[in-house]
Amino acid sequence: MKREALKYLLQWKQKENRKPLIIRGARQVGKTWLMKEFGKTNYARVAYVNFENTKTLKDIFKHDLDVKRIITAVEIETGVKIEAENTLIIFDEIQDVERGITALKYFYEDAPRYHLMAAGSLLGITLHKNTSFPVGKVDLMDLYPLGFMEFLEAAGQSPLAELLNKNDWELVKTFKSKYIELLKHYYFTGGMPEVVMEYIAGGDFSKIRTLQENILNGYEQDFSKHAPLSIIPRIRLLWTSIPAQLAKENKKFIYGAIKKGARAKDFELALNWLSDSGLVYKVHRVSKPGIPLKAYEDFQAFKLFVVDVGLLGAMAGLGAKAVIDGNKVFEEFKGLLTEQFVMQQLRLNFKRDVFYWSSAKSSGEIDFIIQHENEIVPIEVKAEENLKAKSLKSFFQKYPLTKPVRLSMSDYRAEDWMTNLPLYAISTLPSILKTFA
Repeated sequence: MKREALKYLLQWKQKENRKPLIIRGARQVGKTWLMKEFGKTNYARVAYVNFENTKTLKDIFKHDLDVKRIITAVEIETGVKIEAENTLIIFDEIQDVERGITALKYFYEDAPRYHLMAAGSLLGITLHKNTSFPVGKVDLMDLYPLGFMEFLEAAGQSPLAELLNKNDWELVKTFKSKYIELLKHYYFTGGMPEVVMEYIAGGDFSKIRTLQENILNGYEQDFSKHAPLSIIPRIRLLWTSIPAQLAKENKKFIYGAIKKGARAKDFELALNWLSDSGLVYKVHRVSKPGIPLKAYEDFQAFKLFVVDVGLLGAMAGLGAKAVIDGNKVFEEFKGLLTEQFVMQQLRLNFKRDVFYWSSAKSSGEIDFIIQHENEIVPIEVKAEENLKAKSLKSFFQKYPLTKPVRLSMSDYRAEDWMTNLPLYAISTLPSILKTFA
């Protein structure tokens, strides 16, 4: 399986001022596989420690944080002789061991020649438990589920992925039906690595759904195991409400939709827990498309998405027939699946915060809005071919210095004021935005 993140890891290895690397991401997005695969292909040996499963080293950092002593303990535990220049040290589930994250600081300060990676599924939650984070002493990387282009590569469709990268839109149009079919499959399968591997193995959609349900059950177990007892019921209520929230015409998150009379303060801790664990992502409203966008962020209004489009479909109970057959997925589940898909790809491709815009005095709304260098890009999502909505045009007339983009099932075309991009070609958006400069 090819992952774009491997390119980043190679750059990290080759950096002169390399620091210990922390890989963040929700459980099951492939952190362990990524680290081991990178170690196998780029180092003579790998010393791998999983602190969730290794009782021997649970107290390794309690006594002191002397790097030589830690290296000796890891060598004894793993049976791997650690040589600084050709050994990758991996600390997995580092949040499970006291002062583990703090120890990374001493690797950077006292032994920077070592190549060290660390990962954890609940790092964001751990950092609220009086853990000293080594600010400026580590490199950080966020790992997400596979994007649509990675999915194409994994499914043996490299020529289709390469064709999109070439921006040969006439030839892309020739294979439109193939792209749409594979996009539907991605909507159902999503990008969780284990699920994608099952798709590659045979594409049995019932087995795929079972795997997704197992992952969701694992998340539910994390609620019970790691969250404070007082907020577990609220975490579950909030988590299970997300599909219904996204299915609404107005997708602004409404606490009252969780249960009657619910207020923000009742669910604030539950929402923070889900966000810190990487399971949900808030897309905040901006009041104005100004630079920088974060200066106009409205913290009280947001849409709430989950980590993966395939898992969202499983949470909503959508069967394969509803997603794969015909165009129902684009016509009836636009908000539920298509906006989730777009949000995921935007985060993956731009590595920046994603926002949306809505007017304070009317019903006008732009599904997503991003900042790319010094350009503000409003993005309208249309899940079908009907492109009559006037929101994007009205927005451009009000803010003519922006660079509007419409994502739809229609073919690529560049107009004077707007660019229409097929949904399945969303990965090409960064290269297209370069032409706007």
